[in-house]
Amino acid sequence: MLCQLSDTDINRFIEEDAPYGDLTTLLLGIGALEGKINFSTRETTTLCCTEEAARVLEHCGAAVTSCMQSGTTVDAGVVILSANGPAGALHTGWKVALNLLEYASGIATRTRNIVNRVNEVKPGMRVVTTRKSFPGTKKIAIKAIMAGGALPHRLGLSESVLVFRQHTTFCNGLDCFLQTITELKAKTPEHKIIVEAETAEEALKIAAAGVDVLQIDKLPPEELSLLVRQLHKEAPGVTISAAGGINAQNASAYAETGVDILVLSSVYFGKPSDIAVSMSPLQS
Repeated sequence: MLCQLSDTDINRFIEEDAPYGDLTTLLLGIGALEGKINFSTRETTTLCCTEEAARVLEHCGAAVTSCMQSGTTVDAGVVILSANGPAGALHTGWKVALNLLEYASGIATRTRNIVNRVNEVKPGMRVVTTRKSFPGTKKIAIKAIMAGGALPHRLGLSESVLVFRQHTTFCNGLDCFLQTITELKAKTPEHKIIVEAETAEEALKIAAAGVDVLQIDKLPPEELSLLVRQLHKEAPGVTISAAGGINAQNASAYAETGVDILVLSSVYFGKPSDIAVSMSPLQS
């Protein structure tokens, strides 16, 4: 089951948009009239945050009558969420729910597209995403990429060991750092040691040092394919991930290189899903 955002998050989203209520609905005098709201897709969409959108409507005072599950892929024209209630509740929750659905489903849909392309080339290959989500949106972003079939590369700095050039420059360079791999493994036996390489030469050195995962950054697929073959011969036990600039256009080419994992950020950036909203009074 995918994670659910907390009530604190839901209330914060509503308070951000309507801190003092809905002035328009108040002035029109329609807040107490009973109505219904439907959210539907305008394009093929992998859904995300339908549950949170439903809870937004409920927190505003509406009653949800139908809600499709995050992770479901639907065609255009499908009703994905419906609710009944006072017009004041429907209008207060309308755009908050819609924004959640469109942004989260946009990420989920892009993720599903890449995961499907990768699995056509290499079934079961893992696609993972970086920490480059927009600050303040991580819970939504992580739920969205998981709804699309990916996993987080690392949730933050506190639970993983990933060494970049920016670290080794404080360790007297890569060569000196690699001499400490055995010691580093002993310090954290429950964690895998991941080290990033920026060139083929660095990759071969890092793999030979006995790291658990070798992350290769921004190497073109043609060069990466040759390097992966060499690594499989010289360091068959190392897991190889490719990172840097991977997107829907080149994910298949990277999957064909023989790496074990694709690491990407591109799914966080792009067009939100196009979701339609209809609202009408209930007949008395």
